[in-house]
Parts: sequence; C-alpha cells; structure tokens
Amino acid sequence: MKRTLLLFTLFFAFAAKTQSPLVPQPIVGKNKVQIAILFDTSSSMDGLIEQAKSVIWQIVNAATKLSLNGVSPKLEIALYDYGNTGIADPLFVRQQCSFISDLDSISEKLFSLYTNGGDEYCASVIHRSITDLKWTNNPDDIRLIYIAGNEPFNQGTEDYKEVIANAVKQNVIVNTIYCGPYDQGVKEFWYDGALLSQGNYFNIDSDKEIEYIKTPYDSIINVTNTSMNTTYMYYGNNGSSKFEKQASEDKKAESKSQGALAERSISKSNYNYSNSSWDLIDAYKADSSILVKLKDEELPKDMQNKSLNEKEQILQQKQQERSEFQDKINGLAKEREKYIADEKAKRALATGENDLGTSVIQSMNTIASKKGYKAE
Repeated sequence: MKRTLLLFTLFFAFAAKTQSPLVPQPIVGKNKVQIAILFDTSSSMDGLIEQAKSVIWQIVNAATKLSLNGVSPKLEIALYDYGNTGIADPLFVRQQCSFISDLDSISEKLFSLYTNGGDEYCASVIHRSITDLKWTNNPDDIRLIYIAGNEPFNQGTEDYKEVIANAVKQNVIVNTIYCGPYDQGVKEFWYDGALLSQGNYFNIDSDKEIEYIKTPYDSIINVTNTSMNTTYMYYGNNGSSKFEKQASEDKKAESKSQGALAERSISKSNYNYSNSSWDLIDAYKADSSILVKLKDEELPKDMQNKSLNEKEQILQQKQQERSEFQDKINGLAKEREKYIADEKAKRALATGENDLGTSVIQSMNTIASKKGYKAE
C-alpha cells in the first residue's frame, strides 16, 4: 500500500524593516533561509501527517536559533503535497503555498492536509518546486527542499537525476526522508536523490506516534501564552479573523499534546512570529505612522476617539505587557530545553533511535553549519 509524506514544516516570519521606539528589535539581516516542504499525501500517510503536526513547532524553534555572524536570517516556507488522487493536476502535484513567513498560515495548511490514493512522482514535485518558486540567488542564503515518501524515488516519466542537477545549479539542496527501513530507501534511490545535491538522507517509522517529553515547564509556559494572547490588538477588515486563527492554531497544537503547545508558545515569543498585517503592535514596529494612516473605525475599540498620544500610550502599555510575557516564556524555554536534552540523551542511548523532529533538526543544522551558520 502506498505510504508517503513528508514531515515538517517549518517555517516562518520575521520582524520588520523599520524600527520603532516601542521595543528593541533583534539583529535581523537580509539573508534568508528558504525551505520547500514536499508532502506525499497518498494513502496510509495519516501517521506521518500526525507526526508532522506534532513536531512542526520544534522545527520552527530550531530554525529560529540559526544565525550568520550574529545576525538572524529571514525564514520563508513553501508547502506542496503530491501523490493524492484529489489533486486535479495529471501529475498529482499541488502547491499549498509559495514562500511565506506566516507561521499561523503554515500551521493551518498542515492541519488541513488529508490522504488519498494516487501515484507519487518525486521528480515531478521537485521539478515543480524548483521552477515555480522564487528562490534567492544570494550565495550566503540557505535553500532547502525536504521530500518524504516510501515509493521508489524514480517513479514517473521525469529523470530525478536531471531534476536534481537543475536544483544544484540554483544551489538548492534536496533532502530525502524515506518512510521505512533505511536499506530499502537506499535500494529505492532515496539515498541517491539526496547524495546528488549533497543533501541528507534519513529514514523514519511513519507509523510511530510522537512521544513528547513532559517537562515541569510546559504548564506555566502555556498559561503565560494564554496571557500573552490578550496583548494582541487586531485592526482592519481582516484583523478579527486573523486573531481567531491564532487562537485556533493554539488549540490545534494543544490537541496534539501540552508539549506541542509549549513549543508553539515558545515560537510565538520570538522575533520570527510577526503579525504586522493584523496586530497593531507588530504593525507599529514595522511602520510607526500606522496610527495616522488608519481610520478610527479600523482601530480596536479601546483606541477609538483617542488622541495620537493616548493611542501611543495604550500601545506602549500593551507592548510592555507582551515583552514581559515573552521574557518569561523565553527564560522557561531555556530550562525546558536543558531538561529535554538530558531526557533525549538517555533515551537515544537506550534505544539508538531519534524521532522525526530530532532527525530533521539535525539535518537542517548540519547543512546550515556548512554555510557558516551557527545554532544558538
């Protein structure tokens, strides 16, 4: 039975071009980390989809820690699914989204994926991602493709070697994840697919349920996240729906585990989680003239019929509250990370296995280190 799909998803936003006096901004450069995620959503891939939902925020947090010469890059994610008969394309390839930095939208797309029978053409979906997406040409940028499945890598009419050679010309590294035994993935050319672009090949058990390591910090992180949500001030025509989406994605993460929600809460407390399109505080940090540009009726109710000075004071207070919640979460996150690292070391020593999130993070960090990036 056909079973395939990719994992993660990653990926994300970053703060703004224009500094505002509200809060010190992180050092963010012009470099980018671009990641295209190619999910096989053919039959029997439900287990891998569930794994991806469970570890997405682990991967996002790992990507957040990358820096080049002390400067953080902007991270952009694109998402494709393939091998699903519900896809109208004759090659069963569908773009869910092009490169974006909206974490909530990435999460929403991931949780909406479903499986169905179909033919999996790895070369075709890789080719589509190479030709459709706007890949950067900066030599210091990181350009990655992650594709997963368990059908032969050479299925279809396109030659995967030619397709990957084209990726190499654009300095895009193809990483492959085989959903099954390591040696079988080698026989079915998944290892070769990664080798051709000097990417990473690894295998996972797609039916294995992700076991989150419970920590003494999860509960307080999640409670603090709930408090932090009260500092978001939506504006404009779509602000309310975006605010509701934020809450919805919180609930989806919580449905996986308290640990998954904690990972998302940590992501939301860092610079890469920016919502300037609907949150007034993030918008003000991006453009301090936003309060002048918006009509009174577009502002939150408690800011309407106020002077400019009064509006700025309200923003200042809310930003201060958010900063305090973020600082608290980030402090707890460091202690939580140490706790999990110790537990994972014990389990890896006992079982010799890594989980999906650990494998993807190791792969990403290895590639980044070759480009001179450091993981915090």
